[in-house]
Amino acid sequence: MPHVLKKAAALLTVYYAYMLEYRAELVLWVLSGTLPLILMGVWVRASQSANFGLSAEALVRYFLAVFLVRQFTVVWVIWEFEREIVEGRLSSRLLQPLDPGWHHFTSHLAEKAARLPFALALLALFFALYPEAFWVPSLGQVLLAAVAIALAYILRFLMQYTVAMFAFWTERASALENFSFLFYLFLSGMIAPLELFPPTVQQVIAWTPFPYMINFPANLLIGLPMNVVQGFAITLLWCGIFFGLNRLLWRRGLRHYSGMGA
Repeated sequence: MPHVLKKAAALLTVYYAYMLEYRAELVLWVLSGTLPLILMGVWVRASQSANFGLSAEALVRYFLAVFLVRQFTVVWVIWEFEREIVEGRLSSRLLQPLDPGWHHFTSHLAEKAARLPFALALLALFFALYPEAFWVPSLGQVLLAAVAIALAYILRFLMQYTVAMFAFWTERASALENFSFLFYLFLSGMIAPLELFPPTVQQVIAWTPFPYMINFPANLLIGLPMNVVQGFAITLLWCGIFFGLNRLLWRRGLRHYSGMGA
């Protein structure tokens, strides 16, 4: 275990220093994730002329929570892995006594640690402009949301990394991600709270992995009623499914890999 922790600390340190070299770009990456803040204004204005079951204050807090959750769950591993396959750079990684996936996993974590100050600064600016939107979640809400966000990141990473395995057979695996992103966009709760959907639709969506990447942790953070046990159970179930598929596709993909691309 100490050996594993030493490797993890070394990877995080290296990738954190690497991400700091791009701290100017980090600001742009944070700003690129402000879509929830834009949608917040749209839904708050719409709630003034219609009854959505959520107050304007609840909608503001929800989209602020979505913005924060998104900062911790953004994943881009499929584009990096696809480039490694196409350019043959995966070969050098295979010579190391470490699964290449850990490089991507820790680089994502380091990037989130590097972007966190900018995201918090943007939130502070928003609360300074709109102090009525400020709220302090309870300790229980923070702890549950923290666990849910961590699992949401793992689920999102495993899902995209599994799709990335198709880069062993096609040079455009990212096209599959672009297609699945449409489902992620509408079914995760980023465009609108899932509580606004018809009950039947909510029941169906609840068994997909998408709500647990944004909607579930965001609702826990703002204190909306949720079936916590079921939410965590389904999240872990999908994590297990994608992990199994990932390992299966990885083993088969390596047999297909030529060292010079797919």
